[in-house]
Amino acid sequence: MKLSRKISALLLSAVMLFSLIGCTVDTDISESGLYSTVSTLADGSSLSDDSVMTSETDSDKSHPEEFSSEADENSQTGSSIGSGTAEAVKPSDIPAFSGNAYVVINNNQPNFSSKELTTKAYESYSNLDIRGRCGAAIASCGKEIMPADSEERGSISSVYPSGWKQAKYSGISGGYIWNRCHLIGWQLSTENANRKNLITGTRYMNINGMLPFENIVADYIRETGNHVAYRITPIFEGNNLVCSGVQMEAYSIEDKGESVCFNVYCYNVQPGIKINYATGDSTGPGNETTKPSVSASEPTVSNNNTGADGETVWIPSSGTKYHSNSGCSNMTNPTQVTKDEAIKRGYEPCKKCY
Repeated sequence: MKLSRKISALLLSAVMLFSLIGCTVDTDISESGLYSTVSTLADGSSLSDDSVMTSETDSDKSHPEEFSSEADENSQTGSSIGSGTAEAVKPSDIPAFSGNAYVVINNNQPNFSSKELTTKAYESYSNLDIRGRCGAAIASCGKEIMPADSEERGSISSVYPSGWKQAKYSGISGGYIWNRCHLIGWQLSTENANRKNLITGTRYMNINGMLPFENIVADYIRETGNHVAYRITPIFEGNNLVCSGVQMEAYSIEDKGESVCFNVYCYNVQPGIKINYATGDSTGPGNETTKPSVSASEPTVSNNNTGADGETVWIPSSGTKYHSNSGCSNMTNPTQVTKDEAIKRGYEPCKKCY
């Protein structure tokens, strides 16, 4: 397993430990599922009523059906895991950004119901709202829905999430402020241009905030073959088109949270840059170009490998090629960097995955 990720996981665990009261499970209480949903399992079957959520049949995993992200009216914030239902954190309860990419919330305890703690891998996504904004995405992550070693990552450049107004700054790694951020990351879901799974997120939130936690989940699953209940909720204030941040919840199911258990809020900020969350406009020093606004529903055809949106690639500890996925060419301890950075270092595209 990659040493750098293990070190990152240990550091994150140490920081969160100070606020962790403990992930306790109450399996005696069986409440209704959080969502009214049509959910797709890894084998193509749908979830039964006594599994995770109310469901209907759907045989196409790559096009998961919609669900309502409204919380059950009996929501119990702070209840033991396995007895509560999700209630998204309120923006007013989040401390102002003070230099840390994330903050622990609810004593680090996620809010999963007993029906959401299933070892049947699945993933579900909210319908876009009237403003084209994503809602909560939830999954039981396992190897069944993760990409195969040889699987290539597809293009996502045709999707323009709500508030997408790209701008380039000289002080940002990769140059561009906005990334198309997956709610449930590609390495956990194999989802590409699913507009219900992509939000407008800063480079800082994507790499410094979300990615380390996503890596913790992915590494645990690869090592154990177990499953992790995983929910990502973008937090929008009022009618803003860009979320203020995302709430990330995870809980390792087979070992009852012993290995993975967190509830954090990642700030959708870019240090040194002022963001208008209502529109997606941004201002700051070193601005080079600002692309015109593009409707979230407007399709475009472009090459996902241009690096124009701060796309990331994988580079090996030794070698001369950059790759679209970390498992290509049996790389050992690959590092994720922007495509622009890889090119600057002299790396060339791998002919297998590009």
